[in-house]
Amino acid sequence: MQPIDQLLHRIRWDREFGRAIFEIGYYDRVEERIIKVAFSELVFAQGAPHCFQLVDPVGLIRTVPFHRVREVYRDGQLIWQRQG
Repeated sequence: MQPIDQLLHRIRWDREFGRAIFEIGYYDRVEERIIKVAFSELVFAQGAPHCFQLVDPVGLIRTVPFHRVREVYRDGQLIWQRQG
């Protein structure tokens, strides 16, 4: 299985592969469940190579480390999954 940082990098920078619609499922420790968000909603800040940020439904900025990513979907199909 490809490491998540490499897959996210490919989605961002491989034009052909990245044309699809992607969703990321990450484990939320407070809600104790996997939350799916559109890849287009993620922000990858410079100087923070192992996490991304997003704005949650309440309007708060959340920082999500890559190790909490559990699933990646491409055009609705599960293409990557981490057990745990």
